[in-house]
Amino acid sequence: MDTQQTLKPYVIGLDLGGTNSVFGIVDSRGEIKATTAIKTQGYDTVEDYVDACVTALEPVIDQVGGIETIKAMGIGAPNGNYYKGTIEFAPNLSWGHSGIVPLADMFKERLGIPVALTNDANAAAIGEMIYGVARNMKNFIVITLGTGVGSGIVINGQVVYGCDGFAGELGHVIVRRENGRPCGCGRKGCLETYCSATGVARTARELLSTTEQPSLLRELDPEKITSLDVSIAAGKGDKLANEIYEFTGHMLGEACADFAAFSSPEAFIFFGGMTKAGDLIMKPIQEAYDANVLKIFKGKAKFLVSGLEGSSAAVLGASAVGWELEDSPL
Repeated sequence: MDTQQTLKPYVIGLDLGGTNSVFGIVDSRGEIKATTAIKTQGYDTVEDYVDACVTALEPVIDQVGGIETIKAMGIGAPNGNYYKGTIEFAPNLSWGHSGIVPLADMFKERLGIPVALTNDANAAAIGEMIYGVARNMKNFIVITLGTGVGSGIVINGQVVYGCDGFAGELGHVIVRRENGRPCGCGRKGCLETYCSATGVARTARELLSTTEQPSLLRELDPEKITSLDVSIAAGKGDKLANEIYEFTGHMLGEACADFAAFSSPEAFIFFGGMTKAGDLIMKPIQEAYDANVLKIFKGKAKFLVSGLEGSSAAVLGASAVGWELEDSPL
């Protein structure tokens, strides 16, 4: 451990979600020493949001010995740009949907520590390298399955950011060109519209409206069905619910077979709430991948579920971005 890390043994991790902003103060072993959270929405300006964050952080920073014990801060956020430390045109943030927000610089100015920011899927990839199942791996792809589908691509031990900081949007690869579902990005047929939690719910509504097949899901309001409802029904042996996961997993497995062609990963690592469905989603992913991947890649990639379990996973991923910062003065 270097001198700087000994003197400043902690990093702040911020998982900035569309609903909640969750902070953790994390040591180099990945142990969360203190946490706090605020609502992400409900602020007139980003300045108001940052003020609320700093106010919430003050007592937990004091709890670990003050700001002088904090090496840096890492932020995982939607539409986060690692190169610029900005959030850019994030559709689900009331204070960030209409422009470019220099959030890293704002926290750096308020807290007086280095701050790094990246999108949430890249944060998950860095977190897996430091704390999770990707330790000792140099080529892998993390796919986040939540409200949307995100991805963090690591090649030769480095996260792929591209020329502008936004590389790796595999959730917005078009997988259905004919009659593709509309996506929030403005295009149609994106992977996200089928393989996210919201995509699973959309598939459920479509099948319920176009088939007469009996299902436990028919007891629910179609407009309120969630991927959790589908998972619960499938776990009870519901045939329609199992078909929904078969469809979702096969589509994701086919996409992974395509992704292997550009990076030949050691592993695909799945991160997020939908992974709780277990074999319901993982088995069809593996089957479809094996049936569609190029022969030269067959049998090489592992299919793993994130090693960062529980509600702290995203905070650990965000903190890992802070540990990645060089030990340099502000």
